Formats: sequence, structure tokens, C-alpha cells
Amino acid sequence: MSKSGELIHPNWDLPMVRVTDGFSIEITAKDVDSFNQVAPTLPPDTPVSVTFLPGEEPEARVAAAIAIRQHGFEPMPHFSARRIESHAEFESYLDAVVQHAKVRRCFVIAGDRDTPAGPFADSSALIATGCFEKAGIKAIGIAGHPDGHPHMSDEQRWDVLKKKAADIEDRGMAPLIVTQFGFDAGSLLVWLKELRARGLGMPVRIGVPGPAGIKTLLRFAARCGVEASASVIAKYGISITQLLGSAGPDRLVDALSERISSEHGQVRLHFYPFGGLQRTLEWIKSYDSRH
Repeated sequence: MSKSGELIHPNWDLPMVRVTDGFSIEITAKDVDSFNQVAPTLPPDTPVSVTFLPGEEPEARVAAAIAIRQHGFEPMPHFSARRIESHAEFESYLDAVVQHAKVRRCFVIAGDRDTPAGPFADSSALIATGCFEKAGIKAIGIAGHPDGHPHMSDEQRWDVLKKKAADIEDRGMAPLIVTQFGFDAGSLLVWLKELRARGLGMPVRIGVPGPAGIKTLLRFAARCGVEASASVIAKYGISITQLLGSAGPDRLVDALSERISSEHGQVRLHFYPFGGLQRTLEWIKSYDSRH
């Protein structure tokens, strides 16, 4: 693995003893206090993403990245292309996280706005500026959509993914895919096999929803375009006729643990803590103790 690639996770090439080994997690700028409390329970070198939510001040996201670095973890700030209003805003935020949080990798997405707030229509436009490599960024995360993309055909989705990965590599950085969370291990693994069959060998982080209320999980699924049909969520352990209580990803993670193999390439888990950061980390600890 290249030096740039090692920054994605320093122990990526080591075999997974447990499916949760080398997991990553994400926080929002509002989660800094919670993160400070749970940081001592995180494994060393855990990658921690900082989301790019509407209505947040850039300074709050920078502060979150600084907190992650101060605790000894790798911050990975998100850049939501359609929410960035100008080149100056983009460069200012990038420079701030690099200077103050020693950020070496970033995650780029188009974002969920119908129309761009500024000059960037999608994540490719951010990559094309050349600002990331100029700032010393070594790895770029891009989104994977195992359940499909609402605005692209399947073939377009693969073409765009391949082009972005090639562009990142051509610029001297290492590409990494982080997928949307899913409910069905089978569809996630089929997508991984097709990814490898198409010659895309970069590391992948599979999105896993942390334990949360069932209605919360379904609300995020609808917002993110994640398949949540009755048959799919039944596999996950949710009954469409009983939308009370909460659900954890036990069945999903069990299935991934049993079925992930060398043919799926380099794979780790990425947790979306919809039910809260502490609750998600407690679930991971409990899952490990039971397996």
C-alpha cells in the first residue's frame, strides 16, 4: 500500500479478527462534547468523520476536527459541494482544517441540495480544483451507493465512481469509498463483488447504522435513498407492522462477518450513529464481547 493509502487506516492490511476491527465513525459539529467523553473508549487511530450539515458554522466543524486530532484520532472532514457558496469558502475551510487539525484526508460528496449554492455542482468539481493535493491532502473519500443513485442509472453510477477514483489517483492521492448505510448484507456484498469485477480495487468502508429508534432509521433511509422495503427491513429485524422501539445492526453485522471474504477486497465498517455516539460505541463494545 502506498504511503498515501496508509493514512486511510494504518492497519488496513492486517486481517480482521473481528468484523468491527478498524471501524470508523462519524460525528457532527454538535457532537464534540459527547465525543470528548467517549474518546478514551475508542481504539487508537480510529478514523472519525465530521459531517457537513446545513446551518452549521465552518468554525464549529473546524473545532470538531481539532478535537478529534487532539485525542489522537484521524479527522476526516466532509465537503458538501452544493452547499459551498464560493471558491473562497471552500479554500478557507480546507486551509483551516489542514492548518489547525493537521487533516490529511477529506470526504467529498455532492450534497442533497437540488441546486448548488455556489460554483460546485458535484464532488468531481471539488476534486478538479486541485486544492486538495495543493493543501497536502493524501486521501480522498468518495460515496458509494449500493442501493442505487436517485439521479443516475446503474451504468452512469459506475462510470462516475471509476472516473472520480482515477482522478484522485492521477492527482497523487489515495481513493477510498464510504457507502451509504444499508439494511441488507446480501445487496451490499453483491455490490462489492461488482465493484471488484469492474477493476475498482480501492478500500471500502461499508456503512452500518448504529442502534436507533425504528422510526429514526426509516426516516434517514427515506432521506438518503436507502432501500427500506418490507422484505429488506425484515432481514434487518424490523417489522413493518410494528414500528415501535429500537433496532440494532446485529443481523446485518453478523451476516457481513460470516460472508465477507478475500473476493470482496479490503473492507471495513463505517458506523452512522443515528441513535447517539455513546450508544453506538456501547453497541460495538457489546457486540465484540459477544463474538
